[in-house]
Amino acid sequence: MITKHENVKLKGFRAFLREEEGMGTVEIILIIVVLIGLVIIFKTQMQSLVKKVFEKITKDSNTIMK
Repeated sequence: MITKHENVKLKGFRAFLREEEGMGTVEIILIIVVLIGLVIIFKTQMQSLVKKVFEKITKDSNTIMK
């Protein structure tokens, strides 16, 4: 049996699930700014990592082709 208190909780939970507000423009812009900041901070490390990965891919593909 559902008590009155539990019924109020369920109504609040149902209202929360039905809420359809999406992300606003401000939130999206903030996420983009943070991502750009991370790219700027870790640019050299990312370039080094990508370079190593492509060198390994090239080396392994040459091994397979022989």
